[in-house]
Amino acid sequence: MSQAPDLKGSSFTLSVLHLSDNDVSKAVHFLQEKVSLAPTFFASAPVVLNISKVDGDINFLDLKLGVEELGMIPVGITGCQDKRTQNLAIAAGFAVMTASKAPSQAPAKMEPTMIVRTPVRSGQQIYAKNRDLVVLNHVSAGAEVISDGTIHIHGTLRGRAIAGASGSSEAKILCNDLQAELVSIAGNYWLSDQIEREYWGKKVMFGMTNDQLDFETLTI
Repeated sequence: MSQAPDLKGSSFTLSVLHLSDNDVSKAVHFLQEKVSLAPTFFASAPVVLNISKVDGDINFLDLKLGVEELGMIPVGITGCQDKRTQNLAIAAGFAVMTASKAPSQAPAKMEPTMIVRTPVRSGQQIYAKNRDLVVLNHVSAGAEVISDGTIHIHGTLRGRAIAGASGSSEAKILCNDLQAELVSIAGNYWLSDQIEREYWGKKVMFGMTNDQLDFETLTI
């Protein structure tokens, strides 16, 4: 006997674009610059538009089309201040979302650490589900390493490193030589242009403090 579909609440990591004003072309251009730095990471990525700081009407249809043309998926908007704005967004095909804290859940049981001894080549993706990841070699540009826990890279990080992929803000990223395209912890990410060049080539540890991504250089 087949079971009926079931509808349950859940939580997912989404990118949120915070608009500073109602200039749609400026917002789309900003996204275009980010996508150009890490096109694979942003391909078909869901994005929410936070409009809490915007005064005046927004051309939601142009905004939606602009995001879609970049290969991302505009999921919805948040930060609506009035019902009229909500209706305009809905008419353009946006969902109206309200930010809220998800109920605490028991963390998934962590499995033994995954160890990768060979270089992670361009175009290759490695995912350490419910475990930490140790790479005893280099991560090439265009490669991606993902872990639900912490990531240790004993060589050069030129590609993308995504730790705490299931939402753990306690995860870390450590690498011996920082040249990353992107680093991300629990959905919070920095692209290469957000990392000051004086730290490139250094041994670095990324972490989360007060819900913000930060890092420190290591001397040992």
